[in-house]
Amino acid sequence: MSVDSLDIRVKKVEKSRIHEIDALNINFGKHYSDHMLIAYYENGKWAPPEIMPFHNLYFSPATTFFHYGQAIFEGVKAYKDAQGNPTIFRPQDNWKRMNRSAERMAMPHIPKNIFIDGMKKLIDLDRAWIPTSEDTSLYIRPFMLATDEFIGVRPAEKFMFIIITSPAGPYYNKPVSIYVQDQYVRAFPGGIGFTKAAGNYGMSMYPTQQIRNMGYDQILWTDGFEHKYVQEIGTMNVFFVIGDKVITPDITHDTILEGVTRDSVITLLKEKGVTVEERPISIDEIEAAHKAGTFREAFGTGTAASIAPIYALTYHDDKMMLPPLEQWDICNWLKKELADIRYGRIADRHHWNLKV
Repeated sequence: MSVDSLDIRVKKVEKSRIHEIDALNINFGKHYSDHMLIAYYENGKWAPPEIMPFHNLYFSPATTFFHYGQAIFEGVKAYKDAQGNPTIFRPQDNWKRMNRSAERMAMPHIPKNIFIDGMKKLIDLDRAWIPTSEDTSLYIRPFMLATDEFIGVRPAEKFMFIIITSPAGPYYNKPVSIYVQDQYVRAFPGGIGFTKAAGNYGMSMYPTQQIRNMGYDQILWTDGFEHKYVQEIGTMNVFFVIGDKVITPDITHDTILEGVTRDSVITLLKEKGVTVEERPISIDEIEAAHKAGTFREAFGTGTAASIAPIYALTYHDDKMMLPPLEQWDICNWLKKELADIRYGRIADRHHWNLKV
């Protein structure tokens, strides 16, 4: 179903708030665009979505997601190409991943026309909110909540799907320092580590607060059985350049989020002829590579973070410093290549950009 044939009622704002934004100083997640999309699920089906002015929501204190955590979300970004036309980066992949999360959380699948076509119409309406300076974008947050007014423990029957958008600058504006966590656990096989469920992030807040008080930016989680194999960083997947190979933890055990940026990076590296290994990698292997002088680069990847260089990795008392960023070949090339594709400066040879 096309955007035009999807029955979306639109109520526009009387006056835009875009003048509140300093285009030269955009902080991540601080401001929200004029409009939002909402769709309701009840009696086993989705009602047509509506686009309306951005506003606060009101819920009964008995609303299900408050009590039992049936809440999932995605992160997507829109850019303007070299001609000033809005594009959305790989939203079809986010739609597929959100439905994987929905299934695991006993929530309904979201139809493609609501997620993709509704998003396109929302972005088209708020296209003026897409910043154009380097390292900026329009961050798109689709999310779904269980909305039954019932405090018994059972899967909900009513849901709300919402898309809001926010002009965004860099999530990390400098290389980051990472602490390897081997006390707390993020995910086990059979759990929900592969989903973007709200609870995955809620449980990470206390350990993250602890390491930030120690002076680090984020956690690199390890497996829940041996605390030996690294998994992902709190806000992104992780890659290590060791010797002439790029290594990233594999996603075969449902403990790591299948990142869209992660997949883009793997595709670009293989296309360039770089050897990429998706496999278990232990902190012992990383330490040994650092001592041998073959640990050359490390970086995180994610929609919000894009590609974030890691300048130091700390495990217990071992602080592994990486070479100066200007010496990095892989990370610097990837960051430029991906940005050039997203901003339409080079050919979109993989058809990742969806035109609005």
